[in-house]
Amino acid sequence: MALGDLMGMMKQAKQLQEKMEAMQEEVAAMSVEGTAGGGLVTVTLNGKGEMKAIRIDPSLLKPEEGEILEDLIVAASTDARSKADTALQDKMREMTGGMNLPPGMKLPI
Repeated sequence: MALGDLMGMMKQAKQLQEKMEAMQEEVAAMSVEGTAGGGLVTVTLNGKGEMKAIRIDPSLLKPEEGEILEDLIVAASTDARSKADTALQDKMREMTGGMNLPPGMKLPI
């Protein structure tokens, strides 16, 4: 392998690393909302899947609605996580020129 080829590969690797770091920062700053119950419960996650906010319609804040509320929170969180995963996959496709990640492979965030 010629020295020029090696230097070119090292430059490409550094550029890829810089792109990954920038994307990780962008993903961490991302905000994704998931809803359930026709908007009665809304959960906001960041790109890392950490819950940052939850909004609950006051009509659900009755003692007899507790089980329904619990189910809707779980459903809204699942919805937000699914949207975050889709957004992450889209970012990876942008960065890798359309190549898909193998199943189960996640971003190292």
